[in-house]
Amino acid sequence: MIAINVVGFKNSGKTTTSVRLAAALAARGLSVAGAKFADCHFDREDSDTGKLSKVCRVVAGLSPTEAMVIWPRRRYLPDLTPLFECDVLVVEGGKELGWLPRVVLHRTPEEREALSPELALAEFGGAGTGREASDEDIARLAETVMARGFSLPGLDCASCGRPDCRALAVDIVAGKASPDDCQAMGKEVRIDVNGAPLALNPFTATLVSGTIKGLLSGLKGYAPGTVTITLEG
Repeated sequence: MIAINVVGFKNSGKTTTSVRLAAALAARGLSVAGAKFADCHFDREDSDTGKLSKVCRVVAGLSPTEAMVIWPRRRYLPDLTPLFECDVLVVEGGKELGWLPRVVLHRTPEEREALSPELALAEFGGAGTGREASDEDIARLAETVMARGFSLPGLDCASCGRPDCRALAVDIVAGKASPDDCQAMGKEVRIDVNGAPLALNPFTATLVSGTIKGLLSGLKGYAPGTVTITLEG
């Protein structure tokens, strides 16, 4: 899965840009998922699921056409991405995310600096400070995301030789590194859940690999090589 993070301050056009970009990517035959960060509660206070979420640990809503899950506590984006089953993830908001490339929407030089332009694959000025994204801009942005979008695991394990995932992401955007430099995505052992790779820091990967090899080594017919194990959860 590749991903792009659309960031900007309030009323900078994040939702409009995210929707236009997602539509452009979907028009190219890609399956697109969206995630939105918000600074407030989602608008469900008077709904049945909202009432249940005040007293339940988890609430699921199901209808003939859609389904939803509400956790009345904070969850983190990497916890949810295995559920998305998409080619591209468009993330609106979440300025603190340092492990995704981004589209920066700024209205002043101060806003631009605060939005970490070193992570930007594209930048657009808001009202009064430059032109907003045209249809041609969005089309080019979609092509850029397809060619250069990526998602790091956000583990900050430092196994790539950098202090955290943000430093690797900055180098990838600058063309000084590749997502393949991430050591947590299937270097020693790869585990896919519903087709999505599960990030493992090197210590955990070595532990999992050693445990599986140790268990298999006592079985008749085992020989060193590539091992495939399929589990139905």
